Amino acid sequence: MEVSRHRDNPEGLAEGTTRDGVSPPLYDGPMVDAHHHFWDPIRNHHPWLAPGVSIPFRYGNYDSIKGPYLPEDLRRDAAGHDLRESVYVETEWDPTDPLGETGYAASLAARHGWPNAIVAQAWLDRGDVTDVLAGQALQPLVRSIRHKPGGPTRPDEVGTSRTLMSDETWRRGFALLESHSLHFDLQTPWWNLDEAARLADDFPRTTIVLNHTGLPLDRSDAGLLAWRAHLDRFAARHNTAIKISGLGLRGRPWSADGNRRVVEEAIAAFGPARAMFASNFPVDRLCGTYDAIMTGFKRIVAGRPAAEQVDLFCGTARRIYRTGP
Repeated sequence: MEVSRHRDNPEGLAEGTTRDGVSPPLYDGPMVDAHHHFWDPIRNHHPWLAPGVSIPFRYGNYDSIKGPYLPEDLRRDAAGHDLRESVYVETEWDPTDPLGETGYAASLAARHGWPNAIVAQAWLDRGDVTDVLAGQALQPLVRSIRHKPGGPTRPDEVGTSRTLMSDETWRRGFALLESHSLHFDLQTPWWNLDEAARLADDFPRTTIVLNHTGLPLDRSDAGLLAWRAHLDRFAARHNTAIKISGLGLRGRPWSADGNRRVVEEAIAAFGPARAMFASNFPVDRLCGTYDAIMTGFKRIVAGRPAAEQVDLFCGTARRIYRTGP
């Protein structure tokens, strides 16, 4: 096995291996899945999941995940892991009915016990944002809002275009989150994180949770150095956190070896108290099983102190999303 050496693993130790060559036991405590989706496209309208529709997607063809994915499916996929609580993240449900999606997710919780927190849909630059946020805040499980801000799709476009994070109308909608005690879940590639850092500075009482590790798709050394530099600047803001998830690469099976550097550097940037693991299921089923992904995370961090592992698998998500005890 090739062992990576980088600034957060200067000795090049194999994942989960101590200096004496003994592999520590894998984490077997309680887990919170900090980012997953439930959907039933047969009953509810999801434009991107409709038959015959294919949007550009980082994992390629996604027809295999267009069927219903419900709490019983997550329980089956997570078998063998002590999954206690879960965080539902908006699914690009019908954009004309954001409150309908929240009501649906809440009904699943009432019947199945999952999800235990909801990241809801709201369009922050739309004229109805005041009413939508007020309605979302009335739902007992809603903790955060997600509105993907778009913008540059490559690093070399940053100087010529901006995301919605720099749009004044969008920012006025964002400003309303604080009055409702809502967080913001941010999904954007790493090259837009300097904009996100300014957003965090301008709204210091709103927690911004970066989704999918900032999407480090370029795994070359130069690509990861650039990703880490942007990540560090964003992480320097006290009101930021990160979900270590969405690490699949097109055409490659998910592996601990392939994702170790990204995981370790993300934890180094934020610290375990502001980092959390998540499955991104069923989307990441396109690159690995639930067990492969979660066991991979467990192997990567097996050598860390027990308290740090508890934070990464459970504690941070519970603190930020208030999912349980």
